[in-house]
Amino acid sequence: MQIEPFTISVLEEVLDDLKMRLERTRWPDEVEQSGWRYGANLTYMKELAEYWRTKFDWRAQEKRINSFANYRALIGDLHIHFVHERGKGSNPIPLLITHGWPSSFAEMLELIPLLTDPANHGGKASDSFDVIVPSVPGYGFSDRPLQAGMTRWRVAEIWAKLMEGLSYEKFGLQANDIGAVISGWLAFDHPEKVIGLHTMMPTFPPPSFDETQPPMTDAEKIFKVVVDAWDQEEGGYDAIQRTRPQTLAYGLNDSPVALMAWIVEKWRAWTDPNGNVEDYFSKDELLTNVTIYWVTQTANSSMRSYFERAHDTRKLKPDDKIRVPTGVALTTEAVERAPRAWVERRYVDIRRWTEFSSGGHFFAAENPEVLAIEIREFFRQFR
Repeated sequence: MQIEPFTISVLEEVLDDLKMRLERTRWPDEVEQSGWRYGANLTYMKELAEYWRTKFDWRAQEKRINSFANYRALIGDLHIHFVHERGKGSNPIPLLITHGWPSSFAEMLELIPLLTDPANHGGKASDSFDVIVPSVPGYGFSDRPLQAGMTRWRVAEIWAKLMEGLSYEKFGLQANDIGAVISGWLAFDHPEKVIGLHTMMPTFPPPSFDETQPPMTDAEKIFKVVVDAWDQEEGGYDAIQRTRPQTLAYGLNDSPVALMAWIVEKWRAWTDPNGNVEDYFSKDELLTNVTIYWVTQTANSSMRSYFERAHDTRKLKPDDKIRVPTGVALTTEAVERAPRAWVERRYVDIRRWTEFSSGGHFFAAENPEVLAIEIREFFRQFR
């Protein structure tokens, strides 16, 4: 496998074009005093777009990203971007961290040094990790797959090859969202490679409730109501991305404000739907993530992951289980706060169960210190 150092350097003409498009935005109207009820709030979108155009410094963010060890590996016919930072302890555990949607590897940047160098961040050197944070194919600075069928279990196969190419025979996994799905498939298909899986979305794989399985508990029935209500109120993005992502892509790839609204609305809704998103993430944090999607033109290719999932012919059987040692960490996001009985239908070796008292979907960026402590404590048993 060919691996080369990689430096992010966006062409100046791409940034100039972005500013021009922001300046010429044709804004929609909005129902009076509607807040965020109909979707991305017009007043805040105008404020954020103006900051993006006049104050946001991509070059500073680029420099920050390039301060980490970035690489690209050729795996099959795809170049995969990843950050690979070595641990400073005596026996670091290799840890593969996978992002989700609409996020990117940048969500993990503050988390990385807390794991590679815990002694300088309130921990012990003996808890260090070699941290590998790849960009999922079709996201960020990885190539965009143009052939159908890049399912999440196929991404897991690419991850297995990446870790083999980095000479890691066994490694840990940590993830949320799509990253948790990819990691779940990797743990299922290659348990011999996985030291332990730390997941923040144990609702994948979904349990089976057919006639061969025990009936739902009361807690599971309540959770099923929560999931169904969430799908009805919040699942519109999923419905379009798993059915007609190409149609949506024309707007998101052409208009930076459309892309910003599509992404930032989710960062708010999945963190605190009733609050101010900047209580949790700065404008620079939000726009760094959005800018990565913009300059790489990966809105379309990232959404295709949902289409591929929906049309994947590979399905788990009711009795298929994930048997690797597993740690579960749940944020306050109700749709992911599954009862233990639900999770144990698929995960048979749960070693740690944590329910955070605060925090949402993008927890690695929102509270990296708490997440780092949680990860250290789960993997300590394997040292």
